[in-house]
Amino acid sequence: MKKVALVSLGCAKNLVDSEVMLGLLEEKQYECVTNLKEADIIIINTCAFIHPARHESLDSIKQALLEKKTSKEKNIIVAGCYVQRSRTMLQKLFPDVDGWIGVNDFDKIVYAVEKQPYENSQSCFLYDHTSPRKISTPPAWTYVKISEGCSHTCSFCSIPLIKGSYQSRGIASINHEVKELVSSGIKEINLISQDSTYFGRDQKDKEGLVHLLEELLNIKNLEWIRILYSYPEEITDSLLDIMKEKKICSYLDIPFQHSHPSIIKKMNRGLDAKRALKSLENIRKKIPDIAIRTSLVVGFPGEGKEEFEDLKTFVTQARFDHLGVFTYSLEDETGCYGLGDPVKERVKTKRKENIMDIQAEISHTNNRKYLHQKIDVLIEGTLKQDSRLMVGRGQFQAPEVDGVILITARERKPEIFNTLQKVEITDTDVYDLYGNLLR
Repeated sequence: MKKVALVSLGCAKNLVDSEVMLGLLEEKQYECVTNLKEADIIIINTCAFIHPARHESLDSIKQALLEKKTSKEKNIIVAGCYVQRSRTMLQKLFPDVDGWIGVNDFDKIVYAVEKQPYENSQSCFLYDHTSPRKISTPPAWTYVKISEGCSHTCSFCSIPLIKGSYQSRGIASINHEVKELVSSGIKEINLISQDSTYFGRDQKDKEGLVHLLEELLNIKNLEWIRILYSYPEEITDSLLDIMKEKKICSYLDIPFQHSHPSIIKKMNRGLDAKRALKSLENIRKKIPDIAIRTSLVVGFPGEGKEEFEDLKTFVTQARFDHLGVFTYSLEDETGCYGLGDPVKERVKTKRKENIMDIQAEISHTNNRKYLHQKIDVLIEGTLKQDSRLMVGRGQFQAPEVDGVILITARERKPEIFNTLQKVEITDTDVYDLYGNLLR
């Protein structure tokens, strides 16, 4: 039995595709391992979204090829977004790679590994409930990808160039998959997409996400449904109304990107600070306990002192619960490519640090509202650095990107792992909370 190791880079959407590739290989009796040295086949599922992601992908390919030098029989397969975007360049750079698969052909991974011919697909691969998946996330939660591609035209973004226009999965297919995942013990489903609020609109259903949620709410033993990646203009009152259901996490991830009107216009985005703050006010009025994450871009062409001060003011006024910042990355063929990259990297880095310093104070203050509260926490296991502490999350914390809750208990019984438990919050810091298990 041949052994395969897969390195999944980039976003959670990439991770799902990686899990599908592993599922397809397991069906053909390949054994999945995590140690590259043990593997007969190494697959790198690349990311190409911005320069740092491409750099990480290149480093991972180089590492895989180093392993091949020690064992000539190893096969190296490079897959994913970077291949789709720059296959010819990568093939010239790494002639010793054995196979290449773009985002259209993830389902052909067995053919690639076995060096068999296959017909290239003309559109981005989108899995369904019949696709095998080897879940790699912890037992309590996982991701479910509800669509592929993007039909927005943000001037800085290369996703439509890589993955094409938005295509929604069928509601019945998603519902079937979630039922299967819940029956296997999954408690939290994180719905992911390039834009989850666009779901169904490609099929003329403007309330597609609401209709999907209505179906998922009927699934027994599903504890939490989390919506990730929402476009601000598409957050409707009907969506906010259904989010009041207990099963749906009071949480939205809304990438506003910037605040200054001139930058927003150049980005081909919709909401400047004034409109964004009004949108946030409406969301918080309807769901008072909602936690909101955003992502921002600093150093976009034309961002001078005035524009950056506007962004700082926006962050201070918006008081997000969670926030991430990217420095602008100039991307070939995108709408704003002609604007160049005039802001110096050291200035971008300083601005990123400045925004994160502001957010750290806000986050620390926001976290204090949980002090002495008794909240439902999804217990995931013990802390790697200190097995005396258990790790969990509340509805207001998305996996992998937000803080966690560190929990002490008189007894750490394994049977409470991957279950919801009541925890009293006893202390807070900038990003994490601390609490005692109530039994």
